[in-house]
Amino acid sequence: MAGLLAARVLADSFAEVVVVDRDELSGVTTARRGVPQGRHVHGLLARGQQILDELFPGFTQRCVDDGIPTGDLGTLRWFFNGRRLAPAPTGLICVSAARPLLESHVRTAVEALGTVRFLEGHDIIGPVVSAGGTRVTGARVQSRAAGSSAVELAADLVVDATGRGSRTPVWLGEWGYARPAEDRIKIDLSYTTRTFRLPDESILNGDLSINPVASPEFPRGAFFSRIENGLCKLSLTGMLGDSAPTDSDGFLEWTKTLPVPDVYEVVRDAEPQDDATTFHYPASVRRRYERLKRFPAGFLVLGDAACSFNPVYGQGMTVAALESLVLRDHLREGVPDPLRFFKDIAGVIDAPWEISTGGDLGFPEVDGKRGAKVKMANAYMAKMQAAATVDGRITRTFMRVAGLVDPPQALMSPRMIARVLRNARIADTGEVRKAA
Repeated sequence: MAGLLAARVLADSFAEVVVVDRDELSGVTTARRGVPQGRHVHGLLARGQQILDELFPGFTQRCVDDGIPTGDLGTLRWFFNGRRLAPAPTGLICVSAARPLLESHVRTAVEALGTVRFLEGHDIIGPVVSAGGTRVTGARVQSRAAGSSAVELAADLVVDATGRGSRTPVWLGEWGYARPAEDRIKIDLSYTTRTFRLPDESILNGDLSINPVASPEFPRGAFFSRIENGLCKLSLTGMLGDSAPTDSDGFLEWTKTLPVPDVYEVVRDAEPQDDATTFHYPASVRRRYERLKRFPAGFLVLGDAACSFNPVYGQGMTVAALESLVLRDHLREGVPDPLRFFKDIAGVIDAPWEISTGGDLGFPEVDGKRGAKVKMANAYMAKMQAAATVDGRITRTFMRVAGLVDPPQALMSPRMIARVLRNARIADTGEVRKAA
């Protein structure tokens, strides 16, 4: 997705854009090897959906026309610490598609530009650098077909959107540059996912999804969503080495251990459409390219190659979309200066990184520094989540912040803090709620 969105904005500034991918892409609407997390529930946050509509006008409507369910982010069935948040309309659209179909819609829109060429089934050998090592002038790629030889693609700009397995730090070392420092939060997360068809969708009471989110008190979580073609997808999440079984009985039994019975009650009589599969995510990693003093010209890094987030927060695709807007802004001045670009995308990454790593550090078993800021933020977040169980206006603000539409400061205004503290007391003591 990061590569597709980068290609979209690059197409406005270059005569030709070549997207190199090791997988076969044409007509593919199923999970592929190059996206191992593609079989699992994906969240396109509200800001990401807005950007897709900006870059590809009519994108959301085309998704709806293709049978992809949508709903308001604030009216989904959210559970934190075993308690449901009070639903409240936010005006933010949730596009509930399986990742391969969503990606297919974006790829189709990029292909329609006419100036983007997809080089499928090719491995990336590495960038080509000038004799002095100061500039990247292209990339060497090789077809995966037997007997193929590497070829060189000349380019004015090369963008690394190869994901969390990016080899750019290694290449920098080989060229005599410093490697970027890394911030790493080890979470040892697992997703175990299965697709179902419900015998009767009325059991959902019209809800698009059911999401008991993992927390330190209830470390097992789940994301259940209606998707296209009348199907539903359920991803069970385990933290710190915990993982749901993939056999049918074990998978179903594991759903009984969730903090609420809602998911189990929906899937216990549902018809499985595939075998359960597991995806392991060891750590969130942020590569601090913005702190480097030197970097070769004509070369950029974005998406998960720059920062790979804990996927339970659903931030990856939306942050990549935000970074594509930064890239667009820089392209208006010519070929971007890498160090300036990295500093600007760092500003995009900061807030979602603090949200996700702060949440992960709420688990006592997760290693990491817990300064006063993290401790205060987590204590306030606990009160905010409790308050949102009785006050939909707090849910609305929380979801707009979590959707990366509003800044975190929206939850920290004096009026909101007072509202949170008052309603947290009501939620925790069971007081009768007075009119707001």
